[in-house]
Amino acid sequence: MRKVFCRKFKKELEGLESQPFPGPLGELIYNSVSKQAWEEWQDLQIKIINEYRLNLSIKEDYEALKQQMLIFLGFEEGQNIKVGDPEQGN
Repeated sequence: MRKVFCRKFKKELEGLESQPFPGPLGELIYNSVSKQAWEEWQDLQIKIINEYRLNLSIKEDYEALKQQMLIFLGFEEGQNIKVGDPEQGN
């Protein structure tokens, strides 16, 4: 079992088995995000896509989702959008 120091949880945890996607960002995630954090992101990502009706073939929607991923995983500062927030009528 491969271990990484997870940026999200700030401790050593089981790492991903492979890069989640090709390129430098995929490599960065592979080397510094735990399997647990990535699985949590995968669940949240689906909720965000559905709730905000994102179309990932539209560059702005794809970039917005990518920004949320970077914030969630601890690579960037910012606030994640709310999903299922009663204030928004969901």
